[in-house]
Amino acid sequence: MTKPRKPLLRDDRNGKIAGVCAGVADYFGIENWLVRIITLAALFLGMGSFVLVLYFAAWVVLEKKSKYEASHGSIEQDRDEDSVEVKTQVWQKGEPPKQALQHLNHKFTSLELRLRDIERHVTSSTFQLNREFNNL
Repeated sequence: MTKPRKPLLRDDRNGKIAGVCAGVADYFGIENWLVRIITLAALFLGMGSFVLVLYFAAWVVLEKKSKYEASHGSIEQDRDEDSVEVKTQVWQKGEPPKQALQHLNHKFTSLELRLRDIERHVTSSTFQLNREFNNL
């Protein structure tokens, strides 16, 4: 089963001017700075009027991400909130491997502490006493 493709939207939260570059970066799963550099390079290297017209058209046509999420629900609801995307290339969106490892280490440490608390509770005499009363 293939995953449905997410729509192309303007990312008004991460955008600098209108969120067009941030929306394109989110759609293709690459870093925002890379799309901005490519847009500026195309603007200054001879495609100025075409880039401006295309940017303005995208500004007018594309819906804002926050407005779309308010009406259709969150786009990322399938993903786990604690999931970590590790980038393998510089241009990819996600966390660098070192930061992802720290994130996962913190997550497993907190899970281990919770498990210790559960074990402490289950092996306590209070738990056994309450269990005996419930069995009566």
